[in-house]
Amino acid sequence: MTRRLTLLSVHAHPDDESSKGAATVARYKEEGVRSVLVTCTGGEAGDILNPEMDRPEIAENLPAVRIGELEDAVKIIGYDTLHLLGYKDSGMPDTEANADPANFANAPFDEAVGKLARLIRLERPHVVITYGEDQSRYPHPDHLRVHDITAPAVERAADETWEPDGDRPWQVQKIYWSNGFTRSRLLAIHGWFIQNGQESPFEEWISKIPEDADDSVTTRVDVSGHLDVARDALRAHKTQVAADSFFFRVPVEELREVHYWEEYELAWSLVGRGPADEDGYETDLFAGIPD
Repeated sequence: MTRRLTLLSVHAHPDDESSKGAATVARYKEEGVRSVLVTCTGGEAGDILNPEMDRPEIAENLPAVRIGELEDAVKIIGYDTLHLLGYKDSGMPDTEANADPANFANAPFDEAVGKLARLIRLERPHVVITYGEDQSRYPHPDHLRVHDITAPAVERAADETWEPDGDRPWQVQKIYWSNGFTRSRLLAIHGWFIQNGQESPFEEWISKIPEDADDSVTTRVDVSGHLDVARDALRAHKTQVAADSFFFRVPVEELREVHYWEEYELAWSLVGRGPADEDGYETDLFAGIPD
């Protein structure tokens, strides 16, 4: 199956592309959709979270190591193209990295929007995936900035009066928001741990999520055939995720039974919302867009 369409994902740091929407990208890649990734920062302010990788030679070269991990994950997922927006990781508030004028959060807003708009014109995506408006669960400055610049960049890319001597204007058809771990996903995996007599690592997470948190979900993409790809991509980020992480404890075969989709909110569309399944969800990010 070949679909003459392009999907653009906009992420903040290396590893975000693997923890949010990786299986969706892998599915569409298999269907012939061209897939492009924009990673806005190098993840320089991230900690080494895997004790096995916490070694001097890794710490001294962490920026290069994280980009190398990103490149490995990109190959695993199947992205056709990777673009680095070129900003430094902003770190969390009140840190040294957060005060750096060269970081993503402190960069001139118009400049960042312009960089992304040029990439949109260059790559000509039909669908853009970015982060949602509500990021209260993980309000990282870089994630907030990704959300803030994406819609303006989509608008600017379509504006014929903006940089008329540059690349031809391009009109994106849909924008989807993805926040990765929805309440339903966490509940499903939490239930597996409990049913198998194990302590769940998600109990505290769930307690902080409002019961109506998933009401905004409009779209569920069946990724049952690509869950292993997402896991392999996340494993490529060895500085961030240990091989025995709880993320990998639920066997893929059983995960396909408890939660086999990735969820999105249709934030904006020129072609409306696609047909709904029996549960009321759109099932195709490209619904309504001609191949």
